[in-house]
Amino acid sequence: MIAHLQRASHTVSLLEHLYGPGERGNHTNPRLIAGDGHGAPLEMPTRPDAPTYLARILNAPVERLGARAPERPVWACSVRSDPRHPDLTDWQWAEVARRLVAATGIGPEGDPDACRWIAVRNQARLVHVVATLAREDGGVHHAYRDAFHLQTECHRIATEIGHLPPASRPAPRAQETHVTAPYITISKEPSGSVLAKGASDDLSATLLKHAGFQQIEDWYGRRHRLATTTPQAERVAIASHAAEMLRAARYSVDLDPDLDTSRLTTPANPLGLYTAGAEVLRLTDQIRAAGNGAGLAQAVDHLLHPEHGVLERLREALETAGEQVTDLDDEAYALADRFGFAAEFVSAAQSELVGVGRELHRANDSRQDHAGAQAQSPAPPDARSAALATSPAADKVKASSALGTSSQGVGTAVGQSRVSSSRAR
Repeated sequence: MIAHLQRASHTVSLLEHLYGPGERGNHTNPRLIAGDGHGAPLEMPTRPDAPTYLARILNAPVERLGARAPERPVWACSVRSDPRHPDLTDWQWAEVARRLVAATGIGPEGDPDACRWIAVRNQARLVHVVATLAREDGGVHHAYRDAFHLQTECHRIATEIGHLPPASRPAPRAQETHVTAPYITISKEPSGSVLAKGASDDLSATLLKHAGFQQIEDWYGRRHRLATTTPQAERVAIASHAAEMLRAARYSVDLDPDLDTSRLTTPANPLGLYTAGAEVLRLTDQIRAAGNGAGLAQAVDHLLHPEHGVLERLREALETAGEQVTDLDDEAYALADRFGFAAEFVSAAQSELVGVGRELHRANDSRQDHAGAQAQSPAPPDARSAALATSPAADKVKASSALGTSSQGVGTAVGQSRVSSSRAR
């Protein structure tokens, strides 16, 4: 039995996902099997507004906190059972949910001020426990070490119901004989050739010859070499392939970094073999270079497209990895579940970001409207200009400064007219 804990921002979105058909139509008969609404009635027939109704009950203590409410107040825990054993009944899963919320402190038995929580089933071998971190007394549950308490309680429950054998003392083991792995070095020679030396057994010789090396036997012993005329790209490919086969055969290989394709980078391929990471890195640069909301929305669409986006491809890859783990080893269900939980994380991220493209467009439009309004409205005068505009003394100063030059001209003209008139007399 494995528990996976996560936090969310919106209760309604999470419950709509749990009560919906699921990402791949794998949700069947979603139903409430347990919960504590602290007086609010949880027992109700199945109806379309069940997510909204339950979210309103869970969110009531959060709304009372106001500004003190956590940023992500939703506490969500998914619990899976061992597929090698029969599935639990709804009553048994309800008891599992009660024990988990009690172990973490979300809903201790008999605490009237504990957090509100519900348990929802929508798949076989799986139950979802959803709670809000606001307590009835106005406090906030601190989720520190909740994941540790969940796993401890899950292990205890699995042992009690017979899914795990009881813990026993480890028996003393016999002295183990440690055999050192054969060591092989593949390096470049000053002449330009590539030399493989070290182990001299027949298996390593066969693998090196299969990769493309030429065997040499002289007074130095058995060695394997690539000719100096071998092109650089071919040398790197042969050396890396030989190292891969030798390591798979449990040899310890020291490969020259210049001959390792996993470390080989170029300006066009800065991450070497990690081409998918290089594509996401280029997308990150495109997002960073977006000059407006439309450009940003177009770049982000490559992340969030419901069929071809990066998140959807990542979710599919994680689910496939979990399925492949089960195909290779049907006992490794715990590892497969970890991939499944990671895929659910990505699905939650997709649900959280639905519709952000339209919001990015609207944000850009509102910014342009604000800039246009600023361009159309006249610039407000500064404080000093406004004060001078209402000052009578300033009016006189303006009038005298405006008439200063003209008054001189007027005075000169008057003087000249007087001189002219006196001469005329």
